[in-house]
Amino acid sequence: MTASSSIASALSTSTPVTVRCKGVLFDMDGILISSLGSVERSWHAWAVSRDVDPALAIQTAHGRRAIETVKILRPDLDDEAELKYIEDLELADNEGLAVLPGVIALLAALPARRWTVVTSATERLARIRLAAGGVPVPECIITADQVTSGKPHPEPYLKGASILGFPAADCVVFEDSGSGTQAGRAAGCTVIGTTFSHSVADLAAAHYLVTDLTGISVEVLTGDEGLVLHFTPLALGVL
Repeated sequence: MTASSSIASALSTSTPVTVRCKGVLFDMDGILISSLGSVERSWHAWAVSRDVDPALAIQTAHGRRAIETVKILRPDLDDEAELKYIEDLELADNEGLAVLPGVIALLAALPARRWTVVTSATERLARIRLAAGGVPVPECIITADQVTSGKPHPEPYLKGASILGFPAADCVVFEDSGSGTQAGRAAGCTVIGTTFSHSVADLAAAHYLVTDLTGISVEVLTGDEGLVLHFTPLALGVL
């Protein structure tokens, strides 16, 4: 099955598939680590302090840069100051942070120059969270500080592919949010969505869906031929 297979095809069968690529781009929260509790508690606290509906704040924040969430919900506030406030709240709350299933084994199987992280978190927050979760941190990652437009805009994943030195069309994206899968798809990447935090309907931009990174194996090809990912996508009946 080719990387351009539709989401309908991926969901209609549980037949194992292979996807050939040059590089792999991972979202952070909900893919490599779970910091969902910290994120939601922090945005709840921010919302209460800023007279915003907490449920709306949490929903808006998922998969989006904090500075953009602030601009949407409270455009009258100083977005840079609010970003600092939110970042400080999240840095102070690591309760429940954990590496997700399959992550360490998959990263260990990937050559270091073949993968990186593309996250809507700031670099300071991303590096601290990854280290706290015991996840190896690449020297170069793409964070909220390094893009003009965040997900669902394709810029983050285009930049992620660029720092690896590959065309976006030769990269696979792992994402758990609607905005993230849309960003990867818009960039021209093959997108594998996980059902960790969002519904199947929210992940319609993904080419394939999996529960998590467990069971994804890597074949490293010789020379500069790249990688082959082997996995079994979810069938519609088990979602």
